Amino acid sequence: MFCAVSLPMWAETFKLADGSTVEGEIVLPAKADALQVRLTDDTYRRVEWEKLTQETLIRLKSNPRVAQFVTPLIEISEEEKVKKTEVVIQPVPRLERPAKSSVLGGLFGSPVGLLALLLIYAANIYAGYELAVVRAYPPLMGCGLAAIAPIIGPAIFLFLPTKLASATETTLVEAAVATQTHAANVHETAAAHAAAQSPLHTVSAPAPEATSGSNIPDPQVFKRGQFTFNRRFIETKFASFFGIARREVDKEMVLVIKAGRTTVTATRISRIAASDMHVETQQGEIQIPFADIQEVILKHKDS
Repeated sequence: MFCAVSLPMWAETFKLADGSTVEGEIVLPAKADALQVRLTDDTYRRVEWEKLTQETLIRLKSNPRVAQFVTPLIEISEEEKVKKTEVVIQPVPRLERPAKSSVLGGLFGSPVGLLALLLIYAANIYAGYELAVVRAYPPLMGCGLAAIAPIIGPAIFLFLPTKLASATETTLVEAAVATQTHAANVHETAAAHAAAQSPLHTVSAPAPEATSGSNIPDPQVFKRGQFTFNRRFIETKFASFFGIARREVDKEMVLVIKAGRTTVTATRISRIAASDMHVETQQGEIQIPFADIQEVILKHKDS
């Protein structure tokens, strides 16, 4: 049978929470719920751990036989709590930041930046080409100006007025066509009159039809860059193509329209809007946007 023994030590004083004290020696082994004390008069007293003061508990913590019972009861001060929960930030290695430079310097300093600049420069030249075409200026002029002065060059064409064909040039072309038509009519009239005055009345075989096309007017070509294709231009230049029944002079004329990669031959303009028009062809009605038109040729259907 296990017997309790006492440590050979002097009597100790144990202070209680209610202010009283107990003097004696600790009886081992200690228990988890209370401390057994042998008093000076050889009697024993059972003292619960919770009734001991903090000062006594801290002193008993140095005794390895009872430390496990008193340690959970010892209150931790705020300083100790802060010390235990304090987070120590350890220095970590960091990458060095690159030297600060301008935007252009950063673009020229990397392959991706150089590629981006090359694409922007190519888009700038293409913009110069498109603006020159829209404003009816030579495309090479637009490309060259954009290459020499990027961004500024194409912007110049935005403020320039659209270059339209002069009225004098158009009048000269129309006068030349009218003169050729009139000369052909006069030649036919003179030939018929001479045949009627001839004394010979022999019946001869009819002369073969002329294949040279002397009565066929020369085609009129309207190119983008020289003319601006819009609703006003179409209604002004090709007004005879809007009617269902056309005049005898214009009846045999057709419009050859080159729009993008498509070329159509139109016999009549059925509808027109602000941005496109509908024309009648042998394949049916076709819609043609003004922005896609590159060239319009007014000619005789047999030429």
